[in-house]
Amino acid sequence: MRDLFLGLDLGTSGVRALILDAGGAVQASGRAQMATFGANPRDPAIWWQATKVALHSALMQVDRSRIRAIAVDGTSGTLLAVDPAGHPLAEAVMYNDACTDPTILARIAEYAPQSSAAQGASSGLARAIGLQRHAPAKLLHQADWIAFQLGGQMGTDANNALKTGYDPVEGVWPDWIAQTGLQPELLPQCLDPGSPSGQLTAQTAQEFGLNREVQLIAGTTDGCASFLATGADTAGAAVSAIGTTLTLKILSDRPIFAPHYGIYSHKILGMWLAGGASNSGGAALLAHFSAEEMQALTPLIQANKPLNLGYYPLPKTGERFPIADPDLPSRVSPRPSSDAQFLQALFEGLAAIEALGYQRLHDLGAPALTSLRSLGGAAANPALGAIRARLLGVESAQPLSREAAYGSALLARRGAQ
Repeated sequence: MRDLFLGLDLGTSGVRALILDAGGAVQASGRAQMATFGANPRDPAIWWQATKVALHSALMQVDRSRIRAIAVDGTSGTLLAVDPAGHPLAEAVMYNDACTDPTILARIAEYAPQSSAAQGASSGLARAIGLQRHAPAKLLHQADWIAFQLGGQMGTDANNALKTGYDPVEGVWPDWIAQTGLQPELLPQCLDPGSPSGQLTAQTAQEFGLNREVQLIAGTTDGCASFLATGADTAGAAVSAIGTTLTLKILSDRPIFAPHYGIYSHKILGMWLAGGASNSGGAALLAHFSAEEMQALTPLIQANKPLNLGYYPLPKTGERFPIADPDLPSRVSPRPSSDAQFLQALFEGLAAIEALGYQRLHDLGAPALTSLRSLGGAAANPALGAIRARLLGVESAQPLSREAAYGSALLARRGAQ
């Protein structure tokens, strides 16, 4: 029986391998830190060494003959230039390496549509144009290159390719890319995430003790994989991540592109994953209370008795979504005399921003919110949870997993034939 599915997640500091059965239960996992193999996160050889260790660790726990398919996710926008044999010609340019060449940025601004995720100094397209100086045979994203090590084919997926200029609506690398100065022939063939993309090479199969018929499935970005891992899989299903900032994502039956709010759409599961990020979130709360203080005050909050003080808590001036205003001030007054009430008002303000965010997405064409899963430390606070449920009109369901590798394994299961 070939009934196990493997997901690989390449993060900023490590690699996670996770194996699921057909019912979605985790059967094995493995992890490796990249720092174990070197101090340079831009060295693809380090990615591969960590990947091999994580893979071997997970595979040791199962009958390897049962592995049916593998999918890989990686950090969005990380790119490298390779020769015809797939060998890196230079260090990778990481997802957070901004382009500083004004000529490149001017070309992209002139020719890329305003709705394209390739706009801006942090886009994959800007990095790709800069990598041409190495005279590569192909430009690959991080997940693409790891998949190449496994299957020997140079391809990509629509999610990793989005910020490099791929048009997921038309399903093509658009003609305007050439006008920005990038040679189109350097771009790999692009598939939808979850599509079969090939099989293991004989060398890879032998090294890991796997059947050569194990399928490779087009993967995704780490962010999209994290969304899939929660179990959200129908239109109107959303995930709120309350970390330092507040990030909202929702599955839509139509694409949404609103550059004014920093919103674009990934094609996934036959639908569209759209979302936005507010500057509010955990940092805005920590500006007033420590985590320990919030924990101590939470039992004193009367979540069923709204204060309605109209707060809009921000860590500093400026907001991007659901209000796009670089000069928007944080609004956290009047301040009640009670610390518990002040914290409650901050919670109400954060929840109101979340509700406005989903309403904004709905106004732009997304379906109404039908289910919600929550991530991040603050999401576990019971008082904040009660306030959010009241303002959003839906209870927050427990995510299936918080591991991006789980989402990639789900993609592998979906694409297996």
